[in-house]
Amino acid sequence: MAKVTLKGFIEVPGSDLDGVQAELNTHRQLTLEEPGCITFKVTQDKTDPCRFDVYEEFIDRKAFEEHQQRVASSDWGKLTRNVKRHYEVFE
Repeated sequence: MAKVTLKGFIEVPGSDLDGVQAELNTHRQLTLEEPGCITFKVTQDKTDPCRFDVYEEFIDRKAFEEHQQRVASSDWGKLTRNVKRHYEVFE
């Protein structure tokens, strides 16, 4: 099976920024502990604090989809419901 890579960025509304920053480390740790996660990086932009660059790699489509399902029902998923996502997914 082919590795799945997600690249892009998110735009966080200013009103949600403090919550996103507070929850990011927990979200990162939980994702890295998922079976099939190879790499997970979310980095706040140095010039625009509401932009976070995202890079993820999973061993296959199944692991990627399981990650997406976990996130949707997580605290992170609820906290980032107003975030604008700009992603490309490659296999």
